[in-house]
Amino acid sequence: MPSIRLACAILCVLWGAGAWTQTGDAPRDDVALVLTVDASGSIDPAEFRLQKEGIAGAVADPQVLSTIQSGRHSRIAIAYVEWGAPGAPKLVVDWTLVGDAASAAGFGSAVLGAERSVQSYNAIGDGIDLAVGLFADCPCQPTRRIIDVSGDNPDMRSNHPAPLARDMAVASGVTINALAIVQDARLGPSGRPWLVETYERTIIGGFGAFAMAANSRADFARALRDKMVLEISDIAPRPERELAEQVR
Repeated sequence: MPSIRLACAILCVLWGAGAWTQTGDAPRDDVALVLTVDASGSIDPAEFRLQKEGIAGAVADPQVLSTIQSGRHSRIAIAYVEWGAPGAPKLVVDWTLVGDAASAAGFGSAVLGAERSVQSYNAIGDGIDLAVGLFADCPCQPTRRIIDVSGDNPDMRSNHPAPLARDMAVASGVTINALAIVQDARLGPSGRPWLVETYERTIIGGFGAFAMAANSRADFARALRDKMVLEISDIAPRPERELAEQVR
């Protein structure tokens, strides 16, 4: 079974990459960004609402909008995915072109108004696979394709383990960044938050890939805003020592 799943995943990625080259008449934009969000059972309804409010607030934030409008094409495309259950991530908000306050507000309203999908466990790899497939249907030609993974735990029960899904995504030209929602004081081998280091090893990949920390769910909006500014502007993230300092 694992070999069958892997073969199917490879075919999906290759099909997506092939379809991507056939959209020459689509409008251009600077980034196609898939926000893949943890909707697993470890997050209660109030915490999940806080995450969704953070997404809506970050996309509509003046600093994020200014960064979008400073790009060559002055717009990006965003989609919103929820992950958790093995083999069952869900596209919740389809591609939306964002280039001004009205379109940002529209995307945020769609996220806030969407019913939470039924999820469990932590199948990040399957969420990555779904996100990669979405790029073939993006209504634009972006300069860069990015998957933004946020969560409070590592990959646990993916049908397609996250490191393998990550490697295949990177091979198709996609960058994966991560936002670790830090829930405790555990540190990794290099003295930084354990979950950040875990995401660096198992989730992120591609040109300029990085992981950042949200100090809590309440800090999610701030962290996502900062992360989106870096992703959209294609600016290198801060040095690792500054990342460590932000959770001390």
